[in-house]
Amino acid sequence: MLKTSPLSASARRQLETAVRAMYRDVAGDPDGDFHFELGRPLAERLGYPPTLLDSIPAAAIESFAGVGYSLDLAELSPGERVLDLGSGSGMDVFAAAHLVGAGGTVVGVDMTDEQLEKAERLRSAGGFEQVSFVRSYVEELPFEDASFDAVISNGVINLSPEKGRVFAEISRVLRPGSGRLALADIVSSRPLKAETVAKVELWAACVAGAVPEVDYADAIESAGMTVETQRENAAYRFISDRAKTTCTRYGVHSISVLARR
Repeated sequence: MLKTSPLSASARRQLETAVRAMYRDVAGDPDGDFHFELGRPLAERLGYPPTLLDSIPAAAIESFAGVGYSLDLAELSPGERVLDLGSGSGMDVFAAAHLVGAGGTVVGVDMTDEQLEKAERLRSAGGFEQVSFVRSYVEELPFEDASFDAVISNGVINLSPEKGRVFAEISRVLRPGSGRLALADIVSSRPLKAETVAKVELWAACVAGAVPEVDYADAIESAGMTVETQRENAAYRFISDRAKTTCTRYGVHSISVLARR
């Protein structure tokens, strides 16, 4: 069973500050020094089709910090309504907009002002009329029940110390019967030790928030969804020595998941 993170209230505030700072830098300085890779070479290696990337603003791709590819699992169709959790500078939002077409709707949610500002500039400049961005937390979504056909997310839910709440919110906003969740995220093969979980820097780097893969899937199902596909993204890797050491110790890796409501 997935337990709520033991982070104290003070540590959670530190975590939010650290995450905002890191992804502010991802938006403003994608050539900076991070624990993880960024940009188009990463996206292509993870499986994004080059033709799809060609339809997306290049400035959104340069700040892409995803951990896998799951849009193929989502099977988005023209006219659908899609929600992207932790949308960053908008790469997956713009990709989804291309797939659902002018008759569809794509909403990106993020908590980092600099990411939202960059994404909004790109939306306006690119004429993506079916796209909008909302500042919000993924644990408390400002949308009505059953209002989306699909929820997508890439490397974000591991950052939340309350993953159960995130999955409950996803289940709530998905349309029963046809709604699906398609995500890529970081998980582990075994539980991380408390001293590792307490390291805010490694949380912000998408490492210390990883939970065992089986618990992650159980949490999705406990929220009222059924996991249909679960695959490893072997092409994803961390690049800093500290992150790689932790990943090796606990079997931290990337997966893509498809679940239905």
